[in-house]
Amino acid sequence: MRLPNLRLLTDHDGKSARSHTTCKYKCGNQCFREHDNQSDNEYFGDITRRTVLRGAGVAALGAGAVTVLAACGDNGSSGAGASSSAAAGNGAPSENVNAPGLNFNAITPNKADAVTVPEGYEQAVVIRWGDPVVPGAPQFDFDKQTPEAQAQQFGFNNDFTDLIPVDGKPDTFLMVCNQEYTTGTAMFKGYKEGDPTENQVRVEMAAHGITVVEVKGEPGSGKLTPVLGEYNRRITASTEFELRGPAAGTFFTKTTADPTGTRVLGTIANCSGGITPWGTMISGEENYTNYFSGTDKPPLDGLKEGWKRYGVGKDEDAHHWMKFEDRFDLSKEPNEINRFGYLVEVNPHDPKSTPIKHSALGRMKREGGNIYVTPTGEVVTYCGDDSKFEYIYKFVSSRKIQPGKGAAAMESNMRILDEGTLYVAKFEGQKVENGTVPEGGYKGTGKWIPLLTTKADGSAESHVEGMPAENVALWTRVAGDKVGATKMDRPEDIEPNPKTGKIYCALTNNSDRGTEGKAGIDTPNPRVKNKSGQLLEITDNHTGTDFSWDLLLVCGDPAAADTYYGGFDKTKVSRISCPDNVTFDSHGNLWISTDGTNATFDSNDGLFGVVLEGKDRGLTKQFLTVPFGAETCGPVVRDNRVLVAVQHPGETDDATADKPTSHWPDGGSSQPRPSVVAVWKKSGNIGS
Repeated sequence: MRLPNLRLLTDHDGKSARSHTTCKYKCGNQCFREHDNQSDNEYFGDITRRTVLRGAGVAALGAGAVTVLAACGDNGSSGAGASSSAAAGNGAPSENVNAPGLNFNAITPNKADAVTVPEGYEQAVVIRWGDPVVPGAPQFDFDKQTPEAQAQQFGFNNDFTDLIPVDGKPDTFLMVCNQEYTTGTAMFKGYKEGDPTENQVRVEMAAHGITVVEVKGEPGSGKLTPVLGEYNRRITASTEFELRGPAAGTFFTKTTADPTGTRVLGTIANCSGGITPWGTMISGEENYTNYFSGTDKPPLDGLKEGWKRYGVGKDEDAHHWMKFEDRFDLSKEPNEINRFGYLVEVNPHDPKSTPIKHSALGRMKREGGNIYVTPTGEVVTYCGDDSKFEYIYKFVSSRKIQPGKGAAAMESNMRILDEGTLYVAKFEGQKVENGTVPEGGYKGTGKWIPLLTTKADGSAESHVEGMPAENVALWTRVAGDKVGATKMDRPEDIEPNPKTGKIYCALTNNSDRGTEGKAGIDTPNPRVKNKSGQLLEITDNHTGTDFSWDLLLVCGDPAAADTYYGGFDKTKVSRISCPDNVTFDSHGNLWISTDGTNATFDSNDGLFGVVLEGKDRGLTKQFLTVPFGAETCGPVVRDNRVLVAVQHPGETDDATADKPTSHWPDGGSSQPRPSVVAVWKKSGNIGS
């Protein structure tokens, strides 16, 4: 049943069609304030060692001192407006063109309080927020939540999800899943914004992080059921991590509680991620600045530009954890924030293992990370910095994978991300005019510019003039500014196609592109006030420094002149807007989940399949929609099932736990609960 007065399309002065509640709790209202990258891709200034020492005094800094250097969805409509699809007013293709893996009838966009799937498919919830994860965990009680219970239960606002097969157990997996952020107004009745109780704060801290849970399939079905097995684990905002790489042990990662600068409590704001070839999970810490407050004045003069570049003290703290833990109070522990923003790695096969934060890959508002292994065994990791006008990076490891599944091999392989070279991308292409698609589409070349090399002995070398190696690891955005990296339209999930090795990056949107005082259009970012996003395809010399690229999709209304669907007939595609996460099926098709479809169309977010090769390149078909107010996250596409993480269902400006605007997934008068859902075909494989 459609519920009234949802205000899902509130525009917030043209900045976002995502609900203000989501913007507030997820990313600190980034779309309402000045973006962090104010550079013209020139370094913002040479801050010498003496500058820092003058800021605090030599005695205060001690021998460990070093030189200090100084993403919320835009989700609005594209510049062409928000008219209906070129083919059909309801947004479905005029002809259901089929292709291997995509032989289903595209669904009609809708605003239902439900997951909507194609005819002939079934679905079931795998796990909900609050469901037990570890043996002995209590059943969820919405009105009697405790941090002790939540630390044993599935966390809130699930994001990245994947399945790792369990050896010797057919159709059994370790499901790994991020919990990205919490929304107090949706979690607790009577919640007072800005003044949470200590119990509420500590429940929220326990609801963050990562979940590992065993799931078991059923014969003849794609359904998955949780098993309270030996591998199950909750990692929260209080779990101990080891910090490795050039940032570890420096002055700026040392705190009162951790004078070594190597042992960090917790991971927060985890967004996308991936599964490594050696069987671990890697995940990015994204909007972590939204959890710190207390001052906007850094303790050292030399830190002012660095804090500004990362939005420190500028993000709105919607969580107020600093009321009950000093480490989130910047006036008391200014270095704690430097211990977040990394690629984290978890060994799901050992529930007692200590997770890792890898600073050799730099620090940013990291969307995630995904790995490609070359035919000769080199390991390359791709990632994006999910904010307006930020950069795309890759890391080429100097280590190769150790074969085998034993403890020794795992220990060796979990060192792969400790050594290698970090690069940032600079794109080149023909000049473009806003709203005009060039003949043959958008194409160009590019270079990977080296920033930092971390060596086998733990030492590191900076490739950026004026920046010591540890500073490149800590203030990687600044390094990208200095070498002239290309400002992109919110680089989100970046993944290699396992069949072709091509790299696909979701550029979600950027409503500031081309506006007064902001970076103008370029070939990979070709539209002013870009509110629908694009999908970038890179053909990379993986271990080298050159690449070519083109835009597979320029998203938005197919009827608009400024959209492009890989050259495919736009009257035969499902309309798509605001790409977020990507994955692939066994046929080599790309699958895209969206965050902000209502930006361009009055419809819920969804999951889409896209043909990448051959005569049907660019064919785009919508497979499902999630409930209104929700975001489609963490897609997993296998031959026999699809998984999606349904994040923040019913999260609208009208919604609170006292007056919910959604009752998904349990219906009736129940509270909405973020959940992971499995979808399968009644007979046959997905898309067959």
